[in-house]
Amino acid sequence: MPTYAFWNNKGGVGKSYLTFQVACEYALQHPDQNILVIDACPQANASSMLLGGIDAGDQALDRFSTQSPLRTISGYVEDRIRSPYVNPRTGSSYAYQVNQLNRLVPSNLYLVVGDEQLEIQASRVVGATVPGPQDAWRIVHQWFSDLIADVMSSWNNHPATVFLDCNPSFTIYTELAMSAADRLIVPFTADGSSKRAVRTLLSLLYGVQRNPGAQQSTFYLNSNVFRMTVPNIYSYVGNRLTQNLGPASAFRTVVNEIGDEIHRIWQANPSRFAIHPVGAQPPRSATEFRRMFQAQIKDANTASVVSSALGIPLRKLTAGPKQLAGRTVPINQTQLDRLQPNIRDFVQTIE
Repeated sequence: MPTYAFWNNKGGVGKSYLTFQVACEYALQHPDQNILVIDACPQANASSMLLGGIDAGDQALDRFSTQSPLRTISGYVEDRIRSPYVNPRTGSSYAYQVNQLNRLVPSNLYLVVGDEQLEIQASRVVGATVPGPQDAWRIVHQWFSDLIADVMSSWNNHPATVFLDCNPSFTIYTELAMSAADRLIVPFTADGSSKRAVRTLLSLLYGVQRNPGAQQSTFYLNSNVFRMTVPNIYSYVGNRLTQNLGPASAFRTVVNEIGDEIHRIWQANPSRFAIHPVGAQPPRSATEFRRMFQAQIKDANTASVVSSALGIPLRKLTAGPKQLAGRTVPINQTQLDRLQPNIRDFVQTIE
């Protein structure tokens, strides 16, 4: 059962948009599996899109956040704060079949709904890592793994794939997501801050230091102490970089520099990467490396915005006028002809 996390130590790179599109397309391509999305971002944007977009989705989020007891990711975290070192095995009650609210989402897709309360709970979760047994840090960092295991058990271990949407800040709930994932998908945009974020991510997760003697993250150090796995890099995705065939020439250099940075890490420590597909040979050149580990999601402006704002997966989006925020917005078939195969082909590379 593969578990993928979408994360980059930078905001605004489209993690939630990519989670929404990839999870829906993956569910459509794998109708024999159950797909679980865990929204570990307090902004809950992926949940909003999955549940119907900026109107219906946000209304659904309001209802979820006012239920008692909570049936969101924060409800589960509250269970664990009350029982930090013994799994209460309540995780399965937090997986919601999204199709019940948004008929355009495949019926085999389930969601642990995001919640802004994660921010408020963060300090209490950190507090649980300090007292208690000697390996309290390890036990707490398995909470999301326990959640996934509880859901899988309720499905009688039916074939499943898990996607986690993460907050850019490397706070405790992001750490829990990293501890639960075995593969990492890193969205980026073609700008200098994305290049810096790549370096920061490599340092936080894998201890890759650009300056000898620099301080290491507690997550990296403790993951080694407790022999806990961290996700291997599966793909760096230039997310919604373009409107046409490739990155604008002004950004091409930055995209290449990001690719070179990642390739250098591969050369130094290939064990940090997930070779795919299964049985494939490791890349023997920079070109082969980029073919395996870099991808690009194109941007068609209006179609991309309408898809996320109305909670319509790209595969289900049709050409013609759409009602959005009281306005009629036209969707051109030429946009869909570019976007739909693009997301389909990328998802086909995910095992």
